Amino acid sequence: MNQPPSEAFLRFVLRVVGTASLFALIAVVMPYTCMDAIHRWLGLGALPDEPIVGYLARSLSAFYALMGGLLWSLSRDLRRHRPTLCFLGVAFMISGAALIGIDYFVGLPRWWWAGEGSFTMLIGAAIAWPAFRMEPSPPNGSRATG
Repeated sequence: MNQPPSEAFLRFVLRVVGTASLFALIAVVMPYTCMDAIHRWLGLGALPDEPIVGYLARSLSAFYALMGGLLWSLSRDLRRHRPTLCFLGVAFMISGAALIGIDYFVGLPRWWWAGEGSFTMLIGAAIAWPAFRMEPSPPNGSRATG
């Protein structure tokens, strides 16, 4: 079955972002010395060696990986998951705006907060735009997988 270009684009975005998010699993088990080296390489100085830092870094990485799995799952049946995709697209855009503010107020470098928040909003738009344009799932419950 041929899919509209906007659905092919949405599936592509979900799978690329989902795959990238799954790479966060590496940070869940990464040694502290590697995290510290990356932190220094980014120009952020020494990574604090406090339990809360390790907890936040690892739990957020696990959450990113969970999100990656969710995006892959949603990409399998776009029309069935249309309401969730519309929500996620808008949520990503709102989160991106919030990240800009958070990153700015905690003192991260401009390149960090501008890049992270803007990119998150762009991902949200790339999900929301085709999801809102997509026809809902057929009423008979048939599924189109990809």
